[in-house]
Amino acid sequence: MVNIKDLFKNSKTGYLYFYIHFVVEIVCFFYLSRVTNNSAFIWLVPFIYDGLAFVPQSIIGYISDKYPKINMGLIGVILLVISYLLYGLTNISVYISLVILCLGNAFLHVSGAEDTLRASNGKLSPAAIFVSGGSFGVVSGKLLARTSLNPLILIPLILTIIPFVLLSKTYIKKDSNTNNFNYVKEGLNPNVVIFVAVLVVIIRGYMGYGIPTSWNKTTLQLIIFFCTMGLGKALGGILSDLFGIRKVAIISCLLAIPFLCFGDNNMFISLIGVMFFSMTMAITLGILVSKLKKKPGLAFGLTTIGLFLGTAPIFFIKLNMIGNIIVIIVASILCSIALGYILKGDKK
Repeated sequence: MVNIKDLFKNSKTGYLYFYIHFVVEIVCFFYLSRVTNNSAFIWLVPFIYDGLAFVPQSIIGYISDKYPKINMGLIGVILLVISYLLYGLTNISVYISLVILCLGNAFLHVSGAEDTLRASNGKLSPAAIFVSGGSFGVVSGKLLARTSLNPLILIPLILTIIPFVLLSKTYIKKDSNTNNFNYVKEGLNPNVVIFVAVLVVIIRGYMGYGIPTSWNKTTLQLIIFFCTMGLGKALGGILSDLFGIRKVAIISCLLAIPFLCFGDNNMFISLIGVMFFSMTMAITLGILVSKLKKKPGLAFGLTTIGLFLGTAPIFFIKLNMIGNIIVIIVASILCSIALGYILKGDKK
């Protein structure tokens, strides 16, 4: 555990990649929202996006771990620009630019994970702050897509990422590594730990789409919902560093249950649950890096595979209100038990 002054002082890469992640999701969800206005693509494009943006991150992360001198962030910028040029200037199939867009997203995510984890000295806050930027970008991209803005206008925004990517590399020292991630109890089978952590991510991914939020009907409510989710992701890492990861993991899972289940018609109750529910993102990443110390890119990639496996069923299965509540209760309890078993006790 650390004091709050040191926590924010050592999260410089997190701030840089908060902005990068914010821009990446603006670009991606502007594109997705525009394309899915065509009813023929309304479910297929998001499904392809989730698969191609999430799953390849494990492969890209593995390559990044093995060849750290390759700047994955700059490759991601180039791919995003190419995707938008194809989308805005040509009449080729939308799926070609979509594939390139997904890969650009994947490269930049891996770059953010590698940099924030390597420069964090074993703390979760930098990676949590980086990840939280995505929620703010998602809602911004959705809103921008409702305007008449020409897609090519976003290319200069993409290019603003470059100095942030380059600056983040200056905080990676020769001896920067992830050896200080030691959140898992000694003696546990590494494969079991990895499996359970990914399973928790899968559950979280599924629950994220099943949260009852019939109150979410206006633009302002949409903004508040995604901003609360982003805040929860950041707080998961920050509070874990301040008060202990095991404590935050168990409490956030259990406290989320009543607010998620009974907040369907009440925005403020629901948002409290969304915030607690979102906190586990950084925690599961910390678990995986604790067992894959030399492979932080791969560790992050496993979380994105988990997210895809969790969200994929949503495209084909729709539960009713009672079904969603049952899933939330059972899944949250199981996650709290699993995380409590895996994680070390918090030091006073």
